[in-house]
Amino acid sequence: MNIFVFGTRGIPNIQGGVEKHCEELYSVMPENFRITLFRRKPFLSKDTSNQYKQIRFIDLPSTKIKGFESFFHSFLAALYCIFHQQDIVHVHNIGPGIFIPLLKLFRRKVVLTYHSANYEHEKWNWFARFVLKTGEKFALSGADAIIFVNEELLNKFNGKIQKKSYYIPNGVRFTARSEQTDYLEKYDLTPQKYILAVGRITPEKGFDYLIDAFLSLTDKTYKLVIAGGIDHKTSYSKRIYEKAQEHDNIIMTGFVKGEELTQLYSHAKLFVLPSYNEGFPLVLLEAMNYKLNVLVSDISATKAVSLPIDSYFQAGNKEELSQKLRQKLAEPYSLTDYNLSAYSWENIAEQTVAVYQRLVHNSHQTQ
Repeated sequence: MNIFVFGTRGIPNIQGGVEKHCEELYSVMPENFRITLFRRKPFLSKDTSNQYKQIRFIDLPSTKIKGFESFFHSFLAALYCIFHQQDIVHVHNIGPGIFIPLLKLFRRKVVLTYHSANYEHEKWNWFARFVLKTGEKFALSGADAIIFVNEELLNKFNGKIQKKSYYIPNGVRFTARSEQTDYLEKYDLTPQKYILAVGRITPEKGFDYLIDAFLSLTDKTYKLVIAGGIDHKTSYSKRIYEKAQEHDNIIMTGFVKGEELTQLYSHAKLFVLPSYNEGFPLVLLEAMNYKLNVLVSDISATKAVSLPIDSYFQAGNKEELSQKLRQKLAEPYSLTDYNLSAYSWENIAEQTVAVYQRLVHNSHQTQ
């Protein structure tokens, strides 16, 4: 089966939830599936290969202009799909989904993965929100099949949409903890004496009130590590970095991957996810894979994962987060075993393949 994929900046090792999702999912697809993934040239390093495992890449021009980057690249990718043969076009997220009607005009079979309601993110202005909502409308009505990574989000839509929809969550790569600490030493970090947060430095991630809650702690022996880079310099990211520079116990690492990220997870005392909005947070599953004690905002995406009640706090509530931080840090250090069997990428790939096969089978029956 020949699958064309767009809606991601690219893989491997490019920051972003959708990027991580695509990297892990398509890496474990059956060998008889030919995956062609479209990437955005400005986000690729000079030594990037044109193939990764069994995934073939087509690198197209793009821009880094916020709000236009995804639209322009997705348009080019959609045109390529129209003029080349494939069994299915798999579009990731509602912004790129605005071109699904164009694909359907040329009788392409389309699967949409709905990762999150992007228009709820604070970073977008009114026009960008309008485009994203329009994309959502076009994408949901035009797609032949829809995969939701968040079941509660699926349930918000009408029966017509639900009839062609599937709930398939994000997954996690089961990775062993690292005993190495050389990356920690770079930042003068002591194992089990720091709190870890991971994600892009954008408003919906809530790092601003996490920093405020952390600074209110009376125990000054802990450090806060925020591992994530920025897509575009904004007043928000500037404010976060300026505040971090004012305090020696706040560490901003930038985008981290591989062994360095593994070390940060492996030796943290506590993982915190303060997001206001998530589709299905990969970083939370990663923290659970490393058996960390976790503290997360009470949004639908985190409630989809079974956690003890004391692991949740009200999103945006600095005072409650500060109180929960004190409680968690006062507990003796221990590892927690979570049941993550439902979130293996092999299991998720199997479910995705079933969607593809059902769609192609139904297509053959109607011809």
